Amino acid sequence: MEFKLIIKKLNNTLTEEEHVLFESWYQESQKHRDYFERVKNHYSESIEDIDIDKEAAWKILEENIKGISKQSSSLWKYAVAAIVVVMLSVPLYMKFLKSTTPSQEFVTTNIFPGVDKAILTLEDGTQVALENGANYEKENVESDGEKIIYKAQSKKNNAVVYNTLNIPRGGEFSMELSDGTKVRLNSETRIKYPVNFIKGRTRQVELVFGEAYFEVSSSSENGGSKFVVLNDNQSTEVLGTKFNIKAYKDESLIYTTLAEGQVQVENGVSKYVLAPGEQTMLNKKTKEINKTMADVDAELAWIHGDFMFNKKPLIDIIKVLSRWYDVDFVLEGESIKHQKFNGQLSRKQNLEVILELIKTTEKLESYEIKGKTIILK
Repeated sequence: MEFKLIIKKLNNTLTEEEHVLFESWYQESQKHRDYFERVKNHYSESIEDIDIDKEAAWKILEENIKGISKQSSSLWKYAVAAIVVVMLSVPLYMKFLKSTTPSQEFVTTNIFPGVDKAILTLEDGTQVALENGANYEKENVESDGEKIIYKAQSKKNNAVVYNTLNIPRGGEFSMELSDGTKVRLNSETRIKYPVNFIKGRTRQVELVFGEAYFEVSSSSENGGSKFVVLNDNQSTEVLGTKFNIKAYKDESLIYTTLAEGQVQVENGVSKYVLAPGEQTMLNKKTKEINKTMADVDAELAWIHGDFMFNKKPLIDIIKVLSRWYDVDFVLEGESIKHQKFNGQLSRKQNLEVILELIKTTEKLESYEIKGKTIILK
């Protein structure tokens, strides 16, 4: 039976003939009835609201749920646009994959998505592993394994003490600085920051490398103090705003994207003031910096638990996947490196689910998993 009939049943839009087909399938076994209940529990969107090629999309969805990957198709754009971007508001497709039995879904490996974890390095060099289930508390800092929070110290002390937080591949973490600024840190990221800010002085942190999303406590709440994010190639000054900086070691460009408020980005040569929705791109080699409009949803998708690729070549996509899943990719063949893909995918699913979706396109023939190495052909 077509999976679409289940959705039409939930929407009460079955024709008389379709109703007969559905009832026949439903009464056939307890397994079918349990299957229907799982879908019903996670359903949240009508297929009639999906304004794209529904027939193509549902065909891909049905094949993926059944674990069918042998039928090659060029419907990647539909599979991602219809199934993953819309994703029935995400819950149906993703929760269904999580709740089905191994025989009903992809046969997955042990390559799981990233988790909350970090390494805290104190001023004296002591390192503390922060991970789920492990609490840490010392003076004005505490962590529950999912985030780390610094509390402002009332005592007057002009000595600046720095901590460093390292997020490894396969990890992410949240922190709250002593001024109330909230920071979300992506995989393979390092940030250096004061344990306590000194009143009247610029609040300054260093994004050594990686990606971080900042929700900065306003200057009015901190005695007028500016907030500045430094890295090797630029400085970003804010008064109170939400923005993202992506500055990975293995990438030639640094992206600063503004979601709310206003920031000023400079590199010693050029200076730009950003409005919401704008972005600067700094070339680390040439030091040239340019301002453009940004796809803010795509740039910030990671903090909402998603990957979002808009005409991204495979060579760039695997960089993102390798950081989050802590794996290495090998591309066999020069042509596939530059194949471009569109789509939004949950970061909370196993890697092989994503690989199977990519495989539905004619642009990728197959993949092979050898331990922590993924070979794409």
